[in-house]
Amino acid sequence: MLKDILFQIKYMFSQITFNRKKEINVRLKESFGKMKDGSFDFDSIEKYFRNKDNSKTYQVLSDKTCNDLDFDDLFMFLDRTTSKVGQQYLYNKLRTINIDENQTKLDEHIIDELLKDSELRISIQKKLEKLKHKDAYYITILLQEEHINPPKWFFVIKLLSLTSLVTLILSFFKPFFFIVLIGIFCVNVIIHFWNKNNLIHYVSSIPQLLRLNNLASHLFTNSSLKKLNPDLSKSIKAINEVKNRMLFFQLETKFQGEFQIIVWFLFEVFKALFLLEPLLLFGVLKILNTKRKEIENVFKFVGHIDMLVSIASLRKGINIYCIPNITNNDEIIAKNISHPLIFDCKTNSIKVSDKSILLTGSNMSGKTSFIRAIGLNIITGLTINTCFAKSLTFPLLKVFSAIRISDDLMNDKSYYFEEVLTIKEMILESNNGKRNLFLLDEIFKGTNTIERISAGKAVLSALTKNDNVVLVSTHDIELTDMLNNEYDLYHFSETVNKKTVGFDYKLKEGKLENRNAIKILEINDYPKEVINEAMEISEKLGKTNLEKT
Repeated sequence: MLKDILFQIKYMFSQITFNRKKEINVRLKESFGKMKDGSFDFDSIEKYFRNKDNSKTYQVLSDKTCNDLDFDDLFMFLDRTTSKVGQQYLYNKLRTINIDENQTKLDEHIIDELLKDSELRISIQKKLEKLKHKDAYYITILLQEEHINPPKWFFVIKLLSLTSLVTLILSFFKPFFFIVLIGIFCVNVIIHFWNKNNLIHYVSSIPQLLRLNNLASHLFTNSSLKKLNPDLSKSIKAINEVKNRMLFFQLETKFQGEFQIIVWFLFEVFKALFLLEPLLLFGVLKILNTKRKEIENVFKFVGHIDMLVSIASLRKGINIYCIPNITNNDEIIAKNISHPLIFDCKTNSIKVSDKSILLTGSNMSGKTSFIRAIGLNIITGLTINTCFAKSLTFPLLKVFSAIRISDDLMNDKSYYFEEVLTIKEMILESNNGKRNLFLLDEIFKGTNTIERISAGKAVLSALTKNDNVVLVSTHDIELTDMLNNEYDLYHFSETVNKKTVGFDYKLKEGKLENRNAIKILEINDYPKEVINEAMEISEKLGKTNLEKT
């Protein structure tokens, strides 16, 4: 009878486990190719990037360029990672441009496997889910930040711990030592809770490091994934040397989360009596401080795999994408390129060869979105080898922008002064010995017309030197004539009917000939006297400009 009951219980639990695994498989299969739900903690996501030394990479995208190109929104669209480690790794990858052809070929081979073999992908994702808790963000503390040093009186902690052990043993023989033990215990309790302020920094990161290392060990058994870092076993082994000591901190989190309060209390008394927490914490930190490189190797291995799964999911979920053709030629050739963040975006094609590009057109016609589309596609092409186009060919470029500029009131800087400083940095970068892509929108719109056109022409001519590429939009038609020898002219236009304004968002060759700003005022029921006066002034100014030319 008892045997039957035990069998039924065992069967019931096996069914629960089976159903749970089945639910996870279905969830991972259905979510593949789809965007993430929920919020993004960018302060935590950026930690690895902000503290990492990326000085040897080809380019680190500036905060200014990222703000101009809506980088956070781009990241939320691209990010299909499973773990917090993968999320941090992907963010760093998108902010740093560094070309490695051999690495790219290996990545593409693994991505192809992940797209074809759903069982392999799901098995990897199930392992990566072990690092999806927010505590995994704090692993970077162990490899990037300075660890807390033991106090100068740390020898006292060792002495008190040893004294507690000796006194406890002696108290079994002489009750007097039990009274001494109580006195020592009171002192130890004070030190134990003093150390809680130190422990709080690592109670999350150390257990997550154990999970990371264990996960890396499992992933390393796959022959394709092993090629990402054939020597990783050395790093895994080095971290495992501290595993037994780190298990204490994993036990700590389990007690707090799963066991009853009475068991937790007894455990706290035991730790306080022998001052185990400060002894083990500072001992582990001392060893981990010598293993930062090994920890980062494991971090990068797991993060890179998660990033590849994310790229595979991204490609699965979008209608059109291409692998870029990064060449040594100077041309940028885009066919059916789109802005990844614009739903049902109209595609455009363009060829940039000997000249840069000057765009004209009214507001909301698509100029700035097209400039951003080129910039974003080149960034994703250089970082995750994926572009939102039918095809995209371009050389290795450094990307800079001056699109979204605002007043800096805290530092008493006007819009124009901020723009001056931003474009000055571009002029300096134009002589950096590399080929650059400069993205600008409405240059010097913070000043008067004559000086805006004069300064704009001079700056735009300067930026095109040294084989740099400039994409710039303007409302100043005068610039199209002044820059005709250095820039190819394109425009976006709209159709104005009696009561509506329509945009086709299609790139057209040549400069914009029709001006509809006053017409748009008219269809929005501005007073007739305002419309008539505006038309008269426009005609006079037009005649004046013709006479000058």
